[in-house]
Amino acid sequence: MRIHSLQHVPFEDIGSMASDFRARGYALSTTHWYRGDAVPAVSDFDALVVMGGPMGIYDEAIYPWLADEKILIKETIAAGKIVLGVCLGAQLIADVLGGKVTRNPHKEIGWLPISINPTAAIHPIAQVFARYPNVFHWHGDTFALPSGAVHLASSEGCANQAYVFQDQVYGFQFHLETTPASARALIEHCAEDIDGSHYTQPAQTILASDEKFAQINRAMSEVIAVIFGSEQHP
Repeated sequence: MRIHSLQHVPFEDIGSMASDFRARGYALSTTHWYRGDAVPAVSDFDALVVMGGPMGIYDEAIYPWLADEKILIKETIAAGKIVLGVCLGAQLIADVLGGKVTRNPHKEIGWLPISINPTAAIHPIAQVFARYPNVFHWHGDTFALPSGAVHLASSEGCANQAYVFQDQVYGFQFHLETTPASARALIEHCAEDIDGSHYTQPAQTILASDEKFAQINRAMSEVIAVIFGSEQHP
């Protein structure tokens, strides 16, 4: 299995997912848009992971590669390959599938619980979320649910937190892959986002417990097992 990730800034990579994929013997590759990497061919990979970033999905005048990225995501979905989007990645996928992305009424930064949509509670991904409801957030935008997508989860401050489309495409507004190191990098590069608003937490609260990161990383491992199957093999 060849996993290709799309990275928008130096400090937001696939985090704990890297060790999960390597344990399975999967090959990893990355397009670093911010470095000017070329657009990969859909035939170059078997699954696509679209990561986060501080830019908005409509900022194509500032980041022209966003247009190429949306085309790549659309072509990957059309090819029937697995696509997983985190935060900005979930927003980009939602946009490609016809769900508008807008400013969320609230920023969410830090450790905040999600609630499972009761109508989707039997979905295996929702069951993972139910076991690990306290997750890590860092976002100011949100997505409308694409037509045909299953709404998996919400939070007090954000109605649409996770969706799945045709058991092939997955979008999570929150982060399960974040490690203490990647959280510190977010704080270093995006400290201005922590503005004291209702659903934001200070850096010391975010970094207070390594066990919280371990828990979400376990959740990420379980999600990967659902998406890619429980057997670990090349």
